[in-house]
Amino acid sequence: MKAIKIIATALAAAAMTTTMPALAHPRLVASIPAAQASVASARQVMLRFTERLLPQLTGLEITPAGMAGMPHSDHMAHMAITSVPVVKTTISSDGKTLIATFASALPRGGYIVTWHAVTADTHRVENQFAFTVS
Repeated sequence: MKAIKIIATALAAAAMTTTMPALAHPRLVASIPAAQASVASARQVMLRFTERLLPQLTGLEITPAGMAGMPHSDHMAHMAITSVPVVKTTISSDGKTLIATFASALPRGGYIVTWHAVTADTHRVENQFAFTVS
């Protein structure tokens, strides 16, 4: 019986000293333009996260604000693509920033950025924010 107590105590001590990797979900910590900001011009949208992103599973969509609540259909998808200049997305060298670069500056108006991010924990996190080009 004493041997069982010693083994159980040793196992409990080992479990308390063994560290498990943190499985935190990515959080958006900053964006350029910032949420609810009004900017004179926008050629890029940059989203900074707390964790390294998995590029193949992370992305964003930028749509004019007037279209945000409308149902998605092929027609609406076509309108979203033609309303916003072509976007090229990249991930920063540290892996924590998603950068969307437009072929030309966005025209005046309100925009909704809808993003999704996946990190090493493989849980998808998504959200959206708005900004205005004045």
